[in-house]
Amino acid sequence: MLSARDFIRMSLELHLFFLRIMKEHSLFLQIAFTPIDEGYMEGANDFRMEFDRLLREVIYLSNGAVSQEVLQSGEVVTPYTLDAEIATSNFTGVRIPTQLTEEEFRIMSSNQMALNPMLEEKVYYINERIIALTNALIQFKANILNNVLTCKMFTLNYPLLIDHIMREAKLYVRTIERLQNRENIDPAREAMEEEVFWNRIMAEHAKFIRGLLDPTEVDLFNTANMFGNTFDQLTAEAREVQNRLENFQTVTRNSLNATRDIREFKRAGTEGILQCKIRSIIIPLLGDHTIREASHYLRLLKKFSTI
Repeated sequence: MLSARDFIRMSLELHLFFLRIMKEHSLFLQIAFTPIDEGYMEGANDFRMEFDRLLREVIYLSNGAVSQEVLQSGEVVTPYTLDAEIATSNFTGVRIPTQLTEEEFRIMSSNQMALNPMLEEKVYYINERIIALTNALIQFKANILNNVLTCKMFTLNYPLLIDHIMREAKLYVRTIERLQNRENIDPAREAMEEEVFWNRIMAEHAKFIRGLLDPTEVDLFNTANMFGNTFDQLTAEAREVQNRLENFQTVTRNSLNATRDIREFKRAGTEGILQCKIRSIIIPLLGDHTIREASHYLRLLKKFSTI
């Protein structure tokens, strides 16, 4: 059974990563609607602001309660996050609370957190609130996807992107529920589940980047296409070894190397977008968003490589 100390740390570390992802999913939905769907635009904005409020609480609770490893991994904030938020706010008119990003840079870690029963109770309660809100967001995304697929709505987001962000939200809820139940997860099982999931996510990131680049960006298009093919293959390989673990380390090593490479590609791309050197219809915060997801996956892969 998971200890109270691990429950607190793992919950808060998960939220520092995923709450920002959820609030940005809400933003990406919000800015992609057309004027006729103003109600959906307002609904997405409401979700975004609720996730901002929860993130503010989590940042406060995290000081001295999370690991340096997570804070330094690049999955919480990156050197580009603040600039990407400012640029995205300027382009869209959406007011993004950049002070949350500044506060995250100042979070202090602790290897010897004092066990506080009150903190454990607060974390349990905030987990329940996040589960409820994220489940509501999942239903909102599912409704949008159904409307798009039945030609009742037009949005600038690909149907695959809406499905993509819905799968991430479902993973978030499943992980919180495991923590709430204090489950000890089998490391090998967790590794294979995560590698199947995140290799597919990395493949789709590459395909979204490919599809949002200007047609003149031929070299970048070809590189993104290559990454899409690479991660499609890695997804298939991870599925194959789920029931046969003898090739597990090979798949993990290959996934780690490919994820390290695509993160560098995303970093260069985000810099190019922020410096107005790349022609695309990629909103700056989307570039930073994908860097953080690659960094999160890299941290997991490094852990899995020791199994």
